[in-house]
Amino acid sequence: MSLEFVLATHNAKKVREFQRIIGERMPQAAVLAYDGPEPVEEGVTFEENALIKARTAAAHTGRIALADDSGIVVDVLGAAPGILSSRWAGQDASDEANVQLLLDQLSDIRRPHRGAEFRCTIALVVPDAVIRGGHEFVAEGRWRGNLAYEPRGSHGFGYDPIFEPDGREITSAELTPDEKNALSHRARAFEALLPELERLATRIGDDG
Repeated sequence: MSLEFVLATHNAKKVREFQRIIGERMPQAAVLAYDGPEPVEEGVTFEENALIKARTAAAHTGRIALADDSGIVVDVLGAAPGILSSRWAGQDASDEANVQLLLDQLSDIRRPHRGAEFRCTIALVVPDAVIRGGHEFVAEGRWRGNLAYEPRGSHGFGYDPIFEPDGREITSAELTPDEKNALSHRARAFEALLPELERLATRIGDDG
């Protein structure tokens, strides 16, 4: 049984990354673009914001929706930037501005005290139109590493140019897309979600 998902994001780079991850692990799935309204992310955790986005997309489209909320948490900053990662340098800040501000804040911090991790929470929301009563599920992925002293690499987006995964001497922006998709916090969250998606596909097939 195939599934169709709406990805609740207008971030084209995130869409492409999700499409690769889903395509590799669930090739029978169809990934649909989302052109609905931007929700107000008023949650205080990754989980709350992911659910807000997925619920908005599911209500707008009547389809199964996936949404993620992700960011980087830095040990010495008490898990900041966290949910503020995408707007760390301001509401409409660029990736480059966010990265530079974080590097400036850590300019006096040397290794081994530059530990950090990417975190991703993926929310699955199935509307009542698909399954009576609806259904929700949340999965999390984490990717440990350290922060580099300056940006390196041209792949990825966000904080990828300054994140060095554990066991690597290169940043995640220096990994190929295939390498990143095998290791990243988003890939790990989707791996945790995959059994639930398979159960969902079976359930929809049985109901059909």
